Amino acid sequence: MYLAMNRFTVLLENAAAFEDLWLNRESRLKDTEGFVSFHMLKGPEEEGEILYASHTVWESEAHFRAWTTSGAFRAAHSRAGQTRKLHEGSPRFEGFQAIQKIEAPHSA
Repeated sequence: MYLAMNRFTVLLENAAAFEDLWLNRESRLKDTEGFVSFHMLKGPEEEGEILYASHTVWESEAHFRAWTTSGAFRAAHSRAGQTRKLHEGSPRFEGFQAIQKIEAPHSA
């Protein structure tokens, strides 16, 4: 399993527009080989800023890397420069290999 995460620092005044942009975008991730799940996470507010993180789980790093060079990736990010910049600085990318997995038992 591979986890890809981007962190965004968003001014409080831009938070509603930032969330709207993410919550109403078209995603093709479900159709991508190796994709497992996606979460957009909202963190704490500190000094007029909110930390957000996009959190994507892949079967492997190879699946993630293949997606980043695909037409679907280019299409998903094609409007990135056309909208008003709602976050401070550049998103901070972090990638992680899973070394352990513990799951809750499934109830019947």
